[in-house]
Amino acid sequence: MSRGGYIVHASCKNRVKDNSIQYPAPDRQSAAGKVFVEALLVVVAGVAVAFAANQISPRGLALTRNYFPAENNHTATAAANANPAALSPAQLLAAQMRKNGLQLLDGGQAAKLFHDTRFKQNTVVFIDARDESHYREGHIPSAYEFDPYHPDKYFAAILPICRAAEQIVIYCNGGDCEDSETAAILLRDVGIANQKLFIYGGGITEWTNNGLLVEVGARNSGKLRGANK
Repeated sequence: MSRGGYIVHASCKNRVKDNSIQYPAPDRQSAAGKVFVEALLVVVAGVAVAFAANQISPRGLALTRNYFPAENNHTATAAANANPAALSPAQLLAAQMRKNGLQLLDGGQAAKLFHDTRFKQNTVVFIDARDESHYREGHIPSAYEFDPYHPDKYFAAILPICRAAEQIVIYCNGGDCEDSETAAILLRDVGIANQKLFIYGGGITEWTNNGLLVEVGARNSGKLRGANK
């Protein structure tokens, strides 16, 4: 084709059109990433400022403090109840005593109180919570007899002693025997101060197995025998 003396080839026209400059579209992913990073920096800065303010403020939260102790204790107790096999018999007994607000003594503590000078002064007293026949077969020397299933028979003698005492050690056969616990709760219910009451968990069985003397017959009968006799 000829225009004004110049020859324009169709192929050149097509070439110019094909070689026109193409500008790329903006990278949307890069822009989104930039926004995310900026947002993250803002959050981090906000947390840092809040933490610093909490540390400075006299009313700030103590980050190492447990604000829900009761809930944690409940959880621990529930876990123990859910898996009682994980606890030893002594631990189970101690947990039972705590549940009922009672204090537990082991054999060493019971023997120590028995040899305490206050025992002879009757300010530390031992109470045998078994029935009369078992009591007379052998009890801790000078222990008072108190069958919690016939309390009216013993209250007149027992209550004045318990009111005057500083510490009261109550025992039965030991092991899974609950008569000592029943006696302690009964005494507490009629007004004996709870802090005085102690349960000797091993009972007469542990006492005799440890080779300690027992008294036969009535209280202060003077008839003593060893556990192996």
